[in-house]
Amino acid sequence: MTVTAPPPLDAGRLRARVDAELAAFLDRQGPEWPDGAPRGVFTALHRFVLAGGKRIRPLFCYWGWRGAGGEDGDEIVVAAAALELFHAFALIHDDILDGSDRRRGEPSVHRLFADLHARSAWRGDPEAYGRNTALLCGDLCAAWSDQMFHECGLTIEQVHRGYAVFALMRTEVIAGEYLDLVSGVGDGSVASALTVIRMKAARYTVTRPLQIGATLAGATPELVTALADFGDPLGDAFQLRDDVLGVFGDPTVTGKSVLDDLREGKPTVMMALARSSADRSQSARLRELFGNPDLDADGATELREIIEATGARERIEQMIRVRTEAALGVLDTAPIHGEARAALAALAGHVVDRQN
Repeated sequence: MTVTAPPPLDAGRLRARVDAELAAFLDRQGPEWPDGAPRGVFTALHRFVLAGGKRIRPLFCYWGWRGAGGEDGDEIVVAAAALELFHAFALIHDDILDGSDRRRGEPSVHRLFADLHARSAWRGDPEAYGRNTALLCGDLCAAWSDQMFHECGLTIEQVHRGYAVFALMRTEVIAGEYLDLVSGVGDGSVASALTVIRMKAARYTVTRPLQIGATLAGATPELVTALADFGDPLGDAFQLRDDVLGVFGDPTVTGKSVLDDLREGKPTVMMALARSSADRSQSARLRELFGNPDLDADGATELREIIEATGARERIEQMIRVRTEAALGVLDTAPIHGEARAALAALAGHVVDRQN
């Protein structure tokens, strides 16, 4: 699906500014690293945070600020960049929970440390070492995110306003991760899967970053509500696209295996739709193949064929269209300042019509 929207307003330059602030913050942490502690965690995180990423959350935060009347400045870019450190925390922990060995085309953090353990012939279990070290890496990213946000340079009053939404976002993400675990052993319904993506991904990707930026700028309650009405359906569309790419995407572009979600038995909306529409023979194969940790490429191909045959992929594409159109409809009438409306329309097109 292609969403017609104006080109992003200096999106590349804004991403570069976010990257520069992240690099500067991480560089400042180097001299603070405790004497005598191995620097492997610090080095791994420095590389992980700066080696790619779409910077979607900082972009939405920035344009939430501008949409509420805030002027461009380094302070809002720093505050927005702090969300990328929180995103790093979420990715690292999510890869542990999902058992994903690849992220952004490179070994995930837990795999990186497990492989280091194995190569070094250290005592103990390499897999446990990798998971435990990655947990610490994620925890450190969460702490750094909090620090960076508070040190952004905005006034105490502004930071306090934005931090209320920031704290809500953190709670929602962790609750959403737990809900994802529960849904994996639950009924596997479409309704359950939609609830997971709203809490775990949609709000944390679009709605809360928008509202953080807007509240930092002193947004009216009407604008904060409008941003939720725009962000929730767009965030849903983003995650639905992500789930499609997790099964049908090109690993050389997405940086992730197309086997992970299928081997894990990830309870996505697409798979719930496939199960609900499958005939007896298809249902039997779904039970045999989906969630099988030994699934091979041939089995994955068969699963993709079943998803297509049941109409699940086509229905997901329709759901993405409907939610994107609903979001853009809200954007047309929302009380947003200046060029932010065009920038948010462009971002909406980017998050739903993408290949990675």
